[in-house]
Amino acid sequence: MVVAAVIMLLMGPDKLPEVAHKLGAAWRTIKNLQQRVESEVREALPDLPSTTELARIARSPVNLLNQLADRVEAKEDATKLATSSDEEAPTSSYETTLPTTPPTNWRPATSSGESPPSDPSLN
Repeated sequence: MVVAAVIMLLMGPDKLPEVAHKLGAAWRTIKNLQQRVESEVREALPDLPSTTELARIARSPVNLLNQLADRVEAKEDATKLATSSDEEAPTSSYETTLPTTPPTNWRPATSSGESPPSDPSLN
């Protein structure tokens, strides 16, 4: 407030509107530049958090470090889980797989007691 009062006294009432107009134009130019830079960064890095989220993170760097540590820990847990499930899977070359569809020559048994034709792949 004191600085604003001193500037008003030094400028005088006749130049004050002109200076305020120039300050407003400069502020608008800075805001437009900020919006252009932010949109270009968002195009290059689409996963970047919002500006308000970044401001919140900047106010609390310890919270940011805790969040990053939690993310790293979650990735490590997921990696350990994936490697442990791979180790539990059978690696035998004799692993049996069941067909999802019946063979093309397969017919169900009829009520007359007739058996279905034998599958040549089983011989």
